[in-house]
Amino acid sequence: MQELIEELKRKLIDILNLSDVQPETFDEHAQLVGGELGIDSIDVLEMVVMVEKDYGIVINNQEVGQKVFSSLVSLAEYIQEHSSDKPS
Repeated sequence: MQELIEELKRKLIDILNLSDVQPETFDEHAQLVGGELGIDSIDVLEMVVMVEKDYGIVINNQEVGQKVFSSLVSLAEYIQEHSSDKPS
């Protein structure tokens, strides 16, 4: 799980151009959307696309999206939970 969290930190910093955030200072429990990172609805769309493209998981429900993108930990938990549903 920690490996996935570290991977997501690097990806979010990259796709959201969070140039003033380093992976080691990225608080995985902090609120993502509307928090100190300044992530807005456009950024959420970019995260949805990244999750679908990189992990094959579709998030097409606003309610689910709000829960999933509440923090980096919740995003990692959702990816881990739904990745295991897929046949290998």
